[in-house]
Amino acid sequence: MRQRPEDPAPPAQPPERPSKTRLKQQAHDLQALGQDLAELPGGRLAALAMPDGLRDAIAEYKRTRSFEGRRRQLQYIGKQMRFADEAPLREAVAAFRLGSARDTLWLHEAERWRDELVASDEALTRWAAECPGSDLQRLRSLVRAARKDAAAAPEQRNGRGYRELFQFIKPWLGAAAAPAERTEPDDETRDD
Repeated sequence: MRQRPEDPAPPAQPPERPSKTRLKQQAHDLQALGQDLAELPGGRLAALAMPDGLRDAIAEYKRTRSFEGRRRQLQYIGKQMRFADEAPLREAVAAFRLGSARDTLWLHEAERWRDELVASDEALTRWAAECPGSDLQRLRSLVRAARKDAAAAPEQRNGRGYRELFQFIKPWLGAAAAPAERTEPDDETRDD
């Protein structure tokens, strides 16, 4: 009997390389992340672990003023991003954006309270229930002043009483948003 030669194994195919389109998309994503990093405040940027080349490229981008210079520097930042671990950098950008979104929501909440307090006395009762340590006498006087401002110029909401009421409300809502750090806003002004 004649033995059949074994079928040769198919040649090992080299692993597929990403397409040019995929490589370009990755480069654009890294540039976008680099631009987001450049928009971070200096303190947050300094706290991040990244290669020195990337840190220098971002600093140069911030100093560059011409459109074309910034575009080219952004491309260079994208190139430097290849040497960095992008996961912690993405997390830092996301945390910064989330923080600013949280601050915006907090300010909207303060504006909503201010409008409700000026509109009805029922809101004052709810405020007293939600923020029991607040100075209700001062709050009532600020609400009266804001109502006076609103009656004097109904189309404008930028009278002094309106602004002072907002400034009174802000720290109380900020303290409620972060219960771990809760301190009464009047701590500095009290005499013990």
